[in-house]
Amino acid sequence: MEKGLFGLNCVNVELTNRCNKKCWMCGRRKVEKDFPELTLKYGDADFEILRKIAEQLPSNIVVQFHKDGEGLLYPRFGDALKLFTRQIKSITTNGKLLIKKADEIIDNLDTMSISIFEGDTEAEEQLKIIEEFVKIKGNRKPFTNLRLIGEIDPKGYEHLGLLMVKRVLHHPMGSFKYQKKNPTIPEIGICLDFLSHLCISITGDVSICVRFDPNHLGVIGNVNENTLAEIWNGKQRLEWLELHKQGKRAGIPLCAKCEFWGVPTST
Repeated sequence: MEKGLFGLNCVNVELTNRCNKKCWMCGRRKVEKDFPELTLKYGDADFEILRKIAEQLPSNIVVQFHKDGEGLLYPRFGDALKLFTRQIKSITTNGKLLIKKADEIIDNLDTMSISIFEGDTEAEEQLKIIEEFVKIKGNRKPFTNLRLIGEIDPKGYEHLGLLMVKRVLHHPMGSFKYQKKNPTIPEIGICLDFLSHLCISITGDVSICVRFDPNHLGVIGNVNENTLAEIWNGKQRLEWLELHKQGKRAGIPLCAKCEFWGVPTST
């Protein structure tokens, strides 16, 4: 049987690693302060890389247009979405550009998650933007949810009529003050993200995971050098898959440092 992208059901495609918000708990702040040599080289994905990726992906899988940055900052956001006509198009966003990019978002994205996190000094401004966007969007796509991260009172958002999803506050690179939470571990004992997920950076680097990874420990190839099928079925990923199957995730550089098992954990 020809090896393809069997088992792949979700790909994060990074449009840009630039961001327009400085979240207090973000690992980027930790890196910029304590590990400046690891600071990302900020920029946008070349449009032809996006085209190359889109041509290789199966139909009806999820494509999420974010990784380390705010996807709505991409100058050709609407054009990028049009490349992925056969896939389920999704984004997680801080919401700051919802009004400015409304024409590119509405009826083009399938789903959208707006991140709301505890201790955000811009929470009131964010709520006003969301309220206006909801009025503009009406009953059209995308199906939108609010991702409530950390200790958030949902009552202040109930009037929006949106699905609310509660999530624990993660701690990229041990950034700032954080109390470790117990992860939700899948019954099979293998990270579900690893089994079904790839993440592609603005430079075309392909990683096993979307987790914050400034050391590039999870990179297994590059779309400028190999096809996605070659990378998915490549030696490095299959070796790490075998370690996961044996319960030896500690033997994988990126996975060894991770508390997350591919199962989002609610508060």
